[in-house]
Amino acid sequence: MSKVLVTGAAGFIGAHLSKQLCLAGFQVIGIDNLNTYYTPQLKKDRLSTLENFDSFKFIEMDITDEVALQELAKEQVFDYVIHLAAQPGVRYSFEDPHSYIQNNYVGTFTLLNVFKDKNLKHFLMASSSSVYGNALDAPFAVATHNTDHPISLYAATKKGTESLAHTYAHCFGLPITALRFFTVYGPWGRPDMAVYKFTDKLYKGETIDYYGDGKPLRDYTYVDDIVTAIVKLTQTAPQSNYNIFNIGNNTPETVATLINTLEELTSQKAKLNPLPLPPGDVDKTCADVDPLKQHIGFHPATSLKKGLSQFVNWYKQYYNL
Repeated sequence: MSKVLVTGAAGFIGAHLSKQLCLAGFQVIGIDNLNTYYTPQLKKDRLSTLENFDSFKFIEMDITDEVALQELAKEQVFDYVIHLAAQPGVRYSFEDPHSYIQNNYVGTFTLLNVFKDKNLKHFLMASSSSVYGNALDAPFAVATHNTDHPISLYAATKKGTESLAHTYAHCFGLPITALRFFTVYGPWGRPDMAVYKFTDKLYKGETIDYYGDGKPLRDYTYVDDIVTAIVKLTQTAPQSNYNIFNIGNNTPETVATLINTLEELTSQKAKLNPLPLPPGDVDKTCADVDPLKQHIGFHPATSLKKGLSQFVNWYKQYYNL
């Protein structure tokens, strides 16, 4: 049985991924520091969904703690590392920039340094569509789009981790794949993200800040599609020592469409507070996923309305509405 280390296992994508890896026959060690960026109770509740899997073990650990990681790497022989732990959020990076440097850049460096000589079959790591900055032409393609001009500190740290990864792949022969996620949403999502935040405000009758007249486009990608792609990548030999793939839905929708659809699904009317687009926010995102289709047969399967319906159903159940 192959053994996988999942960082950020109590996180939104990490918990979903850990479950699917267990179902696919992997032994999973999940680590997370359970920080207070948003309520740790949600993270603990996610972990509770994994309690029935004998093949899953959780260890509370910070990825910047190199001594603890070295001890873990001595105790366990991993075939794969899937690195999802990070300080997320574009806007919060203007409030607490130090946490982004520490958790994203230093944390990724620490993991790469610990596992550079552990004979991993594959080191997969989360990047972000934010690295494309305010690119004008869509869809965004790994091969042709410049990522040298991030417009938020969050994006800069994600671009920095890609550069670190390339160095470790080149110098140590560590097979690495960086995954640029595009606006992931779904059950157990993060409260700071639009889908969760808007749904919460709709049910509570609170005002939604409505940026850029609802015109910004986002390539909303359902979490199951993300997780399916990662599991397939784990089961597929990497193309080379260093690879980058987009994982998105390839069907951008406006924020206005997102709110209108949530209004329909919740039977609530939104109260909107029009505001200009904040610094760091991009006008649009759209993923070119053709390389991923060619490599693993990836096809995003979830429409926005279907995915939002799944999220709203989860939200109502979680909050006993």
